[in-house]
Amino acid sequence: MVKKIFKYFFLLIGCLLLVGIIYASVTFLPIMSGMAAKTMCSCVFVLDRTPESVIEKEFAVFPGMNKAKIEFIDSSAVTAKILWSTSKAVYRPGLGCTLLAERPESEVMNQEFNLIEPDSVNQDSIPWPSGNIKKDTVIAAIEVAIDKAFAETDPEKPKNTLAVIVLYDGQIIGERYASGFDKNSRFMGWSMTKSLTNALLGTLIRENKLSLDQPAPVAEWQNDERKVITIKNLMQGSSGLEWNESYFLPGDFHNMFMHSDDKGGYAASKKAEHKPDEFWEYSSGTSNILSKIIRETVGDSLYHRYPYEKFFRKIGMNHALLEPDASGTFVGSSYGYASARDWARFGLLFLNDGMWNGERILPEGWSKFTSTPAPASPIGQYGGMFWLNAGAKGDPSKSYHPGLPQDEYGAEGFEDEYVWIIPSKKLVIVRLGVSHHGSGTLEFAKSVIEAVGK
Repeated sequence: MVKKIFKYFFLLIGCLLLVGIIYASVTFLPIMSGMAAKTMCSCVFVLDRTPESVIEKEFAVFPGMNKAKIEFIDSSAVTAKILWSTSKAVYRPGLGCTLLAERPESEVMNQEFNLIEPDSVNQDSIPWPSGNIKKDTVIAAIEVAIDKAFAETDPEKPKNTLAVIVLYDGQIIGERYASGFDKNSRFMGWSMTKSLTNALLGTLIRENKLSLDQPAPVAEWQNDERKVITIKNLMQGSSGLEWNESYFLPGDFHNMFMHSDDKGGYAASKKAEHKPDEFWEYSSGTSNILSKIIRETVGDSLYHRYPYEKFFRKIGMNHALLEPDASGTFVGSSYGYASARDWARFGLLFLNDGMWNGERILPEGWSKFTSTPAPASPIGQYGGMFWLNAGAKGDPSKSYHPGLPQDEYGAEGFEDEYVWIIPSKKLVIVRLGVSHHGSGTLEFAKSVIEAVGK
């Protein structure tokens, strides 16, 4: 009898292990190999990084990714294999990298888009902010603060700060790069791309092609309760659509990024769980719904030129790049890249309420909308695709960035990328890096505020 019990016990354990292996093969491994292929492709072909640095820095956050077998194919593709799971990302000039999921590689590579010509402006001959000629301004206390931003105090938990820029009253008063990077280097934005999507929506609203309060023009929503969801609801994370943003477990986020060619379409298929404005939830899905709305509003003939002609080049963001998914729609939640100075220009535009050298780029009052808390955000921490420090209603001390001014708001990315805008201090603070254990940016920002003494 005892032998039978042990026999069935070990049989049960074996079955559970088999189920676990099968589960891993269809969930975790494709996520790991997909992220490895896409990250390596973009870092090498878009950011001009070495494969070794990508393995050391980016792959460190996910156990097992640094064990991926990486293969480069004709300078146009990357495959990543982890055990029996293989994923592939392809590179296209002017578009960056795209992870293959549902569509054949040949179909993706043969897509034809109306792309903008490479920029020919010599920014080194133009004064800041549209160009690179800056005033010689050195503030000793700012340099000390930047020293701390780059200082590595724990080898087991590196900050990996790659670039820092501080603007005061529109001028660069502090700037530094890690070895191997400079003012022309592109940096990954991750979720700062959501804030770029905010700006593209702003240009369309300024052109009267969209409005904040209009119901989102999503065809499959028009005959159910989702038809009342507005552009503003989507921008403020208050659509009420079901969503699981977990980065480390299987769910909506990874289903959209790793397994769907049409990321906006995947997100738009989610059902309504709450009424709009009743519940706040951070969602990369709604950002990609908005990106698809931008495409449908602009039209395919101009869509792939639109961000560059109507926004990036207007403000001198000449190193900026948006990557599309396999359907051709820009991944408006995550895949935006720009130089550190480009990111600083972006922050400066919002500091100046959408004005650039006398030209209105974004609607009047757009920065106020962007920095106004979503009604359902618990501590006033989120506005129009930007993070805020407004604080909880009735108790501003309960805030997202304790110790920073209440009017601070900004774009933020997964690896501690920041563009923080502080209107009351006339400051824009940019910090870029590959941080998985904290970057000390909050303390750095406090030091900057103290240094300018205003």
